[in-house]
Amino acid sequence: MEAFDPLDYENLARSVVAALLSSSEVPLPLDETFEGAGVYAIYYRGGFSAYSPLAEIDPFPPIYVGKAVPSGARKGTRQRQPRSELYQRLNQHARSIDQAENLEVADFTCRYLVVVPIWITLAERFLIEHYRPIWNVVIDGFGNHDPGAGRRAMKRPQWDILHPGRPWAAKLDPDESFEEVLRKVQDFLGQAH
Repeated sequence: MEAFDPLDYENLARSVVAALLSSSEVPLPLDETFEGAGVYAIYYRGGFSAYSPLAEIDPFPPIYVGKAVPSGARKGTRQRQPRSELYQRLNQHARSIDQAENLEVADFTCRYLVVVPIWITLAERFLIEHYRPIWNVVIDGFGNHDPGAGRRAMKRPQWDILHPGRPWAAKLDPDESFEEVLRKVQDFLGQAH
């Protein structure tokens, strides 16, 4: 038997995930502003029929997990003042959902956890590997931002093919049909969980 190492990365990630999952589920969009970066899980309990098999999974799985890192983290610079990255990211997601023609933001909740920045990416990776959320592993593009005028040659994200409505995505050409993307969801939920 191998000795337990509490500082093993997987054990550290599990502790962050356990803290996240013990937090309360709250509706999107968030009402109260707070400071900090961290990780989150988004849950869907609505009527989009392709997602109905999620209701049979115990514990109920997130449809998407993600992270919000401190400002400047991508470029290796350090922020001087705490900011509300996690709050802003979750409300950006709420706006994307609200723009979708076939989803209702009232059907979504989330759990979130402000985390010391060094553990954020590790916790997100562990959440994705453990839960395999549909919008992370099957349907790409939920977390995308408007690519800007210089990158309009990009293809429409699969999420926007399945859930049309974001104005910037409508300007991009789709690479797949609604039916093809829907089939990926159905195939995944039929065999993955």
